[in-house]
Amino acid sequence: TMLRLLTILLLPMSTVSYAQLPEKPEKYFDFWIGDWEGTWDEGDGKIGKGTNRIEKILDGKVLQENFEITEGQSKGFKGTSISVYHAASKTWKQSWADNQSTFYYFKGSVDGDNRIFQTEVFDMPDGSRLTQRMVFKEIEEDSMTWDWEASKDGGYTWTLSWRIQYKRKT
Repeated sequence: TMLRLLTILLLPMSTVSYAQLPEKPEKYFDFWIGDWEGTWDEGDGKIGKGTNRIEKILDGKVLQENFEITEGQSKGFKGTSISVYHAASKTWKQSWADNQSTFYYFKGSVDGDNRIFQTEVFDMPDGSRLTQRMVFKEIEEDSMTWDWEASKDGGYTWTLSWRIQYKRKT
């Protein structure tokens, strides 16, 4: 029937990927808001576990992250970040600090369905050009993959340092 044909034709239009880029750039990282449980392979069959809570603060203009490793080799590690869309420069920016006295400053970008926060490129004493990045990928409503990657050639090639599989807490 005509109704059945119309339903079949329109169905693909209504199933939008959760990772699809929102129209407004200030919403590019809204997928991240919520309470998450993360797991990762620590080698030798051991699994690390952690939690991450991301919420909007400051009149909904800033994303605040609170990460903690609850099981594994680095149990007790805690970190926090604030991320904001800077309208004047049309870029996302993030600052990270943790209980190991580490501080990072990142600029945000989008690559297809992936969301990325990347550091500046630093010229190292050995001649390498170091930059690091977080890549949010395989983004679904209740899950995503988060990769921490490093590059010693200014961002041409990347090496995976840490992969977390996130599941949204219910």
